[in-house]
This record gives sequence, structure tokens and C-alpha cells, in this order.
Amino acid sequence: MRPQSGTPVVIGLSAVVVGMREGEAAVLTVKPHDDNGKVSALAGLPFGPFDPAQDRTFELALRAFVAEQTGFELGWVEQLYTFGDQGRDAPLADVGAGAARVVSVGYLALTPRAEGADTPDTAWMPWVRAFPWEDWRRGRPAAIDAVIAPGLKRWADEAGRGAAEARLQRARQLFALDGAPWKEERVLDRYELLYEAGLAPEAARDRALAEGRAAPEPARFDPALGEPMISDHRRILATGLGRLRAKLQYRPVAFELTPPEFTLSALQKLVEAISGVPLHKQNFRRALERTGLVEPLGRLEPDTGGRPAELYRYARERAAAGPPQGLNLPVLR
Repeated sequence: MRPQSGTPVVIGLSAVVVGMREGEAAVLTVKPHDDNGKVSALAGLPFGPFDPAQDRTFELALRAFVAEQTGFELGWVEQLYTFGDQGRDAPLADVGAGAARVVSVGYLALTPRAEGADTPDTAWMPWVRAFPWEDWRRGRPAAIDAVIAPGLKRWADEAGRGAAEARLQRARQLFALDGAPWKEERVLDRYELLYEAGLAPEAARDRALAEGRAAPEPARFDPALGEPMISDHRRILATGLGRLRAKLQYRPVAFELTPPEFTLSALQKLVEAISGVPLHKQNFRRALERTGLVEPLGRLEPDTGGRPAELYRYARERAAAGPPQGLNLPVLR
């Protein structure tokens, strides 16, 4: 595809595939190859080009190349957003981009079990490796006060007086500094602030690319600032995680991640793994009962490591008959 300016445009499709693995929320990643067969040092999301001449729809093309790249068959899918910032595309030879401008269309996909990816350069990565500051299940992450807050303060000090205060205010609101509340769904805003401040490892690479200079993928990074990814894939992943966290509260998407039968404790741990916050057990269960989204099966799960727990299933038919609703998240303070 070529616009009037003469710059070729490649439409790339990216998939944020989230599944549960050993009690943790994980995302499906791949390590792409260049023209010489060299494997990328960094992981990315499953990604491929849309061919207007061959592909009937974006979603069908997405499903086909994810299966080809990873051996994993997608289930529940929805479109996320379209990304096309100059310098953020980091074009890859394996999508036929060359010097083209890449417009990336992101999708969110959910699966009950993170398995079935059986190609050599494919892996399920816990999302906390990309965004360690997002995991509050065991309390406030130490990285926020030890690394992120000082880094944002230095960035703010580089600006003029008025701009410095505006930068500090954004940092307070997004990273819960100085007593501000934590808002778990603002994953993308937090990543974008770190990127703007030059704390995200991808920022220096992308600035160089936008200026026409060669820039290798980040080789070193502070684990407190998250594991970088190829291209703009960590930005897309942040969008997917933020969207999923928000949808938990107004759509029954959590049940796209559960097996057919589950205990209420397992469901709570799943929701905590996605939202990144600890939940009050009794309040979570009371709120869940009011929704009518689950129904008991009259059987117990013996393999709990303790007292047998009752098994439940998602009341899909009942949920479909009423207005859409999600789960209340009573955070444990």
C-alpha cells in the first residue's frame, strides 16, 4: 500500500494473547528472525502483515499467522487499537516492511490455559516481567519508590518551573505518589509516561530510528523498569492489559480465562493475577453471588491442598439473557 507521499505503508497485525499458567497471567510471545535467520534477542507479540489481495478480514489473517507462528489456535478475540506513530514501528524484515511506515493493528485474545505454543522461538511470558510496577498483590512494588519515582523526579527537574510541576503531577497521579490512589486500569498511561521520560529502554532506540540513525534493540535494562520488547509491542501489551483490567468490571471476560469448572478461590486468584491487586475474599464472593454469573455444580474439588472446595461453572446462558455485567473488585486495603 502506498499513500500519495510515496512512502509505502505496511499494515501489521499484532496479538496480545493472555492465558493462565501456573496461577499467573501470561502473554504469548515470539522471537522474530531477520533476513539472515538471526533470532531477535528480545521477544515480541505474534505479528504479521495484512495482505489486501489475499486476506479477507484482519481477524482471519490474525488467526492464521498466529497459528502458523506459534502453533496456538486463537479463541476469544477483539480489536484493541491502531498504532502508527513514526519511529515507533521499528520495521522488521519478516513483515516485508523494509523502509516502509508500519501501521499496527492490535488485538486482544483470551484463553483458559497458556499452552499449545510449540514452536522453537515461542514462549508464554508472565506479564509482570514487562510491567513489574503493576503487581500490587503483595503490597506496593518497591521499584516505584526506589527507581521510578526518583527517575521521574530527575525528568521533571529538567523542565522549566511550570512544566516541572505538571510532570510531577502526572507522576503522582499515575504511580500513586504522595498518597494518590492507585488506578490499576491506567497501564498504558504509566508506560507512556516512562517512555516520555526516557526511562523505558525502547525510548532511546525509537528516537534514533525517528532521526534516521541505526539503533540496536536494548541490550541492558533495569529489571525494575520492565523487560523491553521489539518494535512497539510493549506499548500494545500495555494497551491490552489496561483494556482487560477495565473490562473485568463491566463485562464477564474473566470467564474466558477459566476452565469449565473452577473453585471461587481459583476465580479470585485469576482476577487478582489480571488486575494486579489483592481482593477482599468475603466481599468478592458476596458481590459475585449478586451477579448470578456462577452456579454451583454440587461437587467438591478434592485437590486443593486443604479442605475440599465447591466447584462452580460460568452461567453463560443466564449471563447472555441479561444486561452485560462484570465483577466487582473489592480491593483489600
